[in-house]
Amino acid sequence: MSKVFITDLRAKSPKDNRQNKIKRLFDACIGAGWLKEGSIAAIKLHFGEPGGDAFIQPIFVRPIVEKLKENGVQSFLTDTNTLYAGQRANGRDHLMSAYQNGFTAEVTGAPVIIADGLRSDYYYTIPVNLKHFETVKIAGDIEKADAMVVMSHFKGHEMAGFGGAIKNLAMGCAPAAGKRDQHSTRPFVKPKKCVACGRCFEVCPVDALSYVDGKAKIHKDICIGCGDCLANCAFEAIALDWTTELTDFTEKMVEYAYGAVASKKDKVLYINFLTRISPDCDCCGWSDSPIVSDIGILASFDPVAIDQACFDLVNAQKPLEGSRLADIVKKNGESKDHFKALHPNSVGELQLSYGEAVGLGSTKYELVKID
Repeated sequence: MSKVFITDLRAKSPKDNRQNKIKRLFDACIGAGWLKEGSIAAIKLHFGEPGGDAFIQPIFVRPIVEKLKENGVQSFLTDTNTLYAGQRANGRDHLMSAYQNGFTAEVTGAPVIIADGLRSDYYYTIPVNLKHFETVKIAGDIEKADAMVVMSHFKGHEMAGFGGAIKNLAMGCAPAAGKRDQHSTRPFVKPKKCVACGRCFEVCPVDALSYVDGKAKIHKDICIGCGDCLANCAFEAIALDWTTELTDFTEKMVEYAYGAVASKKDKVLYINFLTRISPDCDCCGWSDSPIVSDIGILASFDPVAIDQACFDLVNAQKPLEGSRLADIVKKNGESKDHFKALHPNSVGELQLSYGEAVGLGSTKYELVKID
């Protein structure tokens, strides 16, 4: 059974502010000599797509930078370039997006390094020998770092069901080629619903569509499976074979997460934020209303346990009035799995069970309260 430490968000004095609570979480997890003095740690984040605002705020990263420095460890903030079209698809634009959202050395105390390079072609091939992959591709500067602190905003996700530590490792530590390996799903167009509006053409990063008989068609030999067309179709004319595709996608994600930490045994700390729990990923250029009330901040050395704890804590909450989740519950009845209610075709819990099966972590945890 893995320990998962949690602090609530209550405060009555400066010592109880969230920055100080994050430091206490760090101290509860980390003993003296966790890392050798002079080590370099990657702080793995999602910098957020410009336009969204639910991502972990930069002021909450600085306490981790400071605690690492107290222990003689230097750090850098990092993420990898996206597969889909957007403002983080190459190293230059990704840096500018990070700066725009406040992730600068002046605010956080550490520099930003895009771990897979300018064109997402800097990575190492890591052996995993699992069900779907014998090897996985992990971004170069993440693999070369001595340790990691993985800071994740726990939220919903169209395909994964939810995104937490596991997804942050899997997609977040992979270059574009590794993301493509995981996104083996290929959407298709339902001709009867297609109105030929052209929106899917605008967002496709690889020009994988054409018109056939006045309807959009996706060419699967070109398509990279990023899902941009699916997310942007206003007429529900684009779909996936949900019955088979998302199981493989989820398992592949877990295998990439396994590879991301394979060389860092006992040197990865996970911090999950259960704040502004949005129904969609921070990759979106918007942030919808939170689905439940803020809960707290969690820390653990086990990515499966911390995600399981977050999953359980969110599902124990009532939907917030006026949220997308509340609208769904009013229509369909009580929700036992809020993420499944939001994204009915997803198999989010498979992240946890398959993560345990491959040895990434344990679904059994002890929740330890830190004041």
